[in-house]
Order: sequence, then structure tokens, then C-alpha cells
Amino acid sequence: MPDLDQIKQEEQGPRDRFGRFAKGRSGNPTGRPRGCRDHVNRAARLLLAGEGEALTRKAVELALAGDPAALRLCLERIVGPYRERAVEFVMPPIRNAGDLAGAMAAVADAAAQGAVTPREAMQLGHVVEAYVRAVEATEFERRLSALETADAASS
Repeated sequence: MPDLDQIKQEEQGPRDRFGRFAKGRSGNPTGRPRGCRDHVNRAARLLLAGEGEALTRKAVELALAGDPAALRLCLERIVGPYRERAVEFVMPPIRNAGDLAGAMAAVADAAAQGAVTPREAMQLGHVVEAYVRAVEATEFERRLSALETADAASS
């Protein structure tokens, strides 16, 4: 009786010890050729090619008549997806580590007053957090240099 797993593996090409195809080897080397389009989509595009204006007009008419699906479709095309807005918030200047608490308090106050959304406040907090890391790294470098200089002077 032939080993079907062995025959199948020989047909599909070499695999690694976990049964995955080797790097650079396709699992379907004779797959769909490049540039080949789906025939159904191409046929639908051909059918709709000259009807774009009429279909758009009909969708607007249905939306104005109160059809919720048509209304949603029209609004999605007019308004578009939500993008981040520019935040109108004045961040207090941060010159040293002592200014960080005031900056975070200002962010929290802006969120509490509704000047920024909670998500925007979180993103502003990430900016302050990155600044804290930069201040810490700079302070660490300064202290390390001072220690190395003192160590070199004592030697």
C-alpha cells in the first residue's frame, strides 16, 4: 500500500520539518497568473460602466425619501471617514522635569472640560511620557559622564 502522505508531499515540493513550505517556494506555483482579474467583477464593472450618474442620482433620491441604507451610503461618500482633528489646546511649556506634572495636569483639565477627547488626552499623555523618557536619558547620560570624569580624575 503506497504512503499517501509521502506521495502528496512529493507533489507539493519540499517542506521543512514542521510541514511548512521552504522559504521561497510557493505552495501553489501554478496559481492565478499576474494581472488576471476576477471575471465576475469585470462583468459587473462593464454592466455598471455607463450607469454611474443614474445610480448616484437614484441613491440620492432614495436617501432624500428616507431610505436609511441609501442615506448612510450618501453620507459616507460626502463626509468620509473620521480623521484626527487638530487639537486646539495650549500645552504649558516643558523646560525640565519639574514642568511635567503641570503639563499632565493641563491635559487632564482639558479632557475634563471637553476641550479634548479622552483619546486625544491619552495621546498628549504619550507625548509627555516620551518627553519624560528623553529627560531621564539625558539626565542619566549627564550623571554617567560626571561619574566617569570623577573616576578618571581619582585614578
